[in-house]
Amino acid sequence: MNILIAEDEKRLAGALSGILEEQRYHTDVVYNGRDAWDYASCGDYDVIVLDVMMPYMDGFEVVSKMRKNLIQTPVIMLTAKDSWQSKVQGLDAGADDYLTKPFQPEELLARIRALTRRKGEVVLDTLTFEDLTLNLSTYDLSSGAKSVHLGYKEFEVLRILMSNPKNIVPKEDLLTKIWGTESDAEDNNVEAYISFLRKKLHFVGSSVQITTIRKVGYRLLAAEGEA
Repeated sequence: MNILIAEDEKRLAGALSGILEEQRYHTDVVYNGRDAWDYASCGDYDVIVLDVMMPYMDGFEVVSKMRKNLIQTPVIMLTAKDSWQSKVQGLDAGADDYLTKPFQPEELLARIRALTRRKGEVVLDTLTFEDLTLNLSTYDLSSGAKSVHLGYKEFEVLRILMSNPKNIVPKEDLLTKIWGTESDAEDNNVEAYISFLRKKLHFVGSSVQITTIRKVGYRLLAAEGEA
């Protein structure tokens, strides 16, 4: 399950990410409303955990903009405000649930489970593309009888590519989603992990290739699709 956390308190955002990652959920974290909208509009998320008070654009604006653009990803809003008026405003803007700070981690996890059940979504344990299978729990990549274990960043790069099969994934998206918006990582960091992954694809004997779209990004294609 992929979850977007939008929370401007960085310590809390990190704690939430850690809690969810322990449950084998995959998280992206942003710290302002503008980035929350950017990620929500182009990412593939099962749930969005959205703080109300954020720089550039508040949570009410973000969820309202999502719904106006027909983005139906379930949203849990977080706020330090416990007034009923604030909750009504969030729900009227399009939020699916509301959680007042402080809260227990178990309550957040229960609400996430409830939302995904309500939406009838299936949490997958693997991603597949052509002859390639990526295990989301063990980080193992396999093709046929051969498999290899991926490191965390290798796994995240390939997960994003396999979640967008045959589509071009901009290099900038990989940088921000994996290294973070405030990281000093540069293009060559992405290029290094793409190189590692190409070697591992060769090792497992997959027909899938990571193709470079010059000055744009990368996409997955089967070898026969290169003609």
